[in-house]
Amino acid sequence: MMTENLLKNLYKAHTLSNRLPSDSLVKYKNIEGLLKARAENQPEDEYICYYDSDEKLKSYTYKEFYINVIHLSNYLMKNGIHPGNKVATYSYNHVDTIILYFACWVVGAVVVPININEDKERVEFILENSKAKIIFTRNEYYVSMHMLVGKKKIKIINFDSNSYHELPDKLKKNFNISLDDESMIVYTSGTTGNPKGVVLTQYNLLVDADSISKWHKLEKGDAMMCVLPIHHVNGTIVTMVTPMYYGGRTVLNKKFHTETFLKLLDKENVKVVSVVPTLLQYLLHSEEKIENYNLENFSHLICGAGPLTCELAKRFEEKFGLRIAHGYGLSETTCYSCFVPVDLEKNEHIKWQNKYGYPSIGIPIECNEMEIQDAEGKPLGENEKGEIVIRGHNVMKYYFNNDEANEKTFENGWFKSGDEGFYTTDENGFKYFFITGRIKELIIRGGVNISTLEIDEVIASNEYVESGIAVGFENDWYGEEVGALVHLKNGYAKDDEEIKKMLLQFYKVKLPFFKSPKVIIITDDIPVTSTGKYQRNKVKHLFEEYKTAQFKEY
Repeated sequence: MMTENLLKNLYKAHTLSNRLPSDSLVKYKNIEGLLKARAENQPEDEYICYYDSDEKLKSYTYKEFYINVIHLSNYLMKNGIHPGNKVATYSYNHVDTIILYFACWVVGAVVVPININEDKERVEFILENSKAKIIFTRNEYYVSMHMLVGKKKIKIINFDSNSYHELPDKLKKNFNISLDDESMIVYTSGTTGNPKGVVLTQYNLLVDADSISKWHKLEKGDAMMCVLPIHHVNGTIVTMVTPMYYGGRTVLNKKFHTETFLKLLDKENVKVVSVVPTLLQYLLHSEEKIENYNLENFSHLICGAGPLTCELAKRFEEKFGLRIAHGYGLSETTCYSCFVPVDLEKNEHIKWQNKYGYPSIGIPIECNEMEIQDAEGKPLGENEKGEIVIRGHNVMKYYFNNDEANEKTFENGWFKSGDEGFYTTDENGFKYFFITGRIKELIIRGGVNISTLEIDEVIASNEYVESGIAVGFENDWYGEEVGALVHLKNGYAKDDEEIKKMLLQFYKVKLPFFKSPKVIIITDDIPVTSTGKYQRNKVKHLFEEYKTAQFKEY
């Protein structure tokens, strides 16, 4: 039961300074209204095509897509799905899943996407916590899903053997769906404890899509490409809902392939693609050459959902000549909350990407506001580090069945991101924000807070290093000490002690002693989440033998 204080804080967190939560920024009454408008006004325009590697498997016009959504909507209702019921998905990227998402929203059901790479215990928790009535999956996972579900009263439907196309083309329902109805529960990919269910409404999805399309100057017919997993909000909102919103096209990939990425940008005349920093690394170290492709219509890459470094962004833009529009957001803010402007002059773009030690995450988009606050919730000034907080129309409804988390997260009438950052103001008075690390991932050495992202930048800048992260490990002398987990470039031996010594010396020159890594561990794999976020907590155990070590400055 939510307290009166929590309800007040949630209301504040959904309010813009000049707009109440009830003041809609979109013209549609619900997602079905958007879908019908596209089917009526652009019936023969292609909405989505689906690729498995370089082979196009399916393509739908807006009219064809709408008819398929109606078929599946009727199928859901035939199987007892009503407004508010939870429908889980467990699948790789596929156009069938997109049809299912929209069918759920048409009947007012709530989509619960599950990452196929989640461990068994987390999948069981999500199904139990969400109270899903149906789960849609595919051949590869059908048997294992039956074993996982066991005796739970969840109906399992295999997309590969199910046919819903014989159902009526007209929707048979006797209820209305509003913008306030819940549309998704996205479970966060935390590294410890049970995931939290982020509840998003139909309005959250539409208003974020509205702001994203305006910011990136996307217009009717423009194509976006999706190479990110659609179980995550980035894949869903940016490159599924947003093209539907502005009347564009979606090029959906089963997964990312370096050898077909640029080829499909060319072939499908793509204007914007959303990526994570990990994919930029893959492209940088591929044999792909930009001069082999015609990308005259291509505008830029959206990049977020993971730690982008100045070094990586600079190397990518220099090699490929493609601009990166860095941004920031969370599942709790539907998806993106801010971006660097896409139309900056080159020198300005380079300045905001490199001058401040971190690439800027940009300026808040129309549907939300951002601030930097101290631990007591007081706003901080320019260049003062604190917690990034957000309020506005794209902020989630709440965490599902988790009032304790809601009380903490919204205690000051803003959504507390858990990320540390700062802002600086340009000559026009716009606040450019920066993220310096997760507050809970800060290394606290001898009572001094150290940003992991700041050290990541230096670790990655060495010529021998392919990628690397700073890791705070438990230490008897300072509480925590700084370590580095490093993946070397091809050709360098993992057990080369001379390279380790050289790296330690390099980092001591580049960083003050208290920030410099004291231990180098070389690895073939740095664990990341499905959206490219480093999982530092998963590698802390590698540094356990250094718990009692004292590292002295020379």
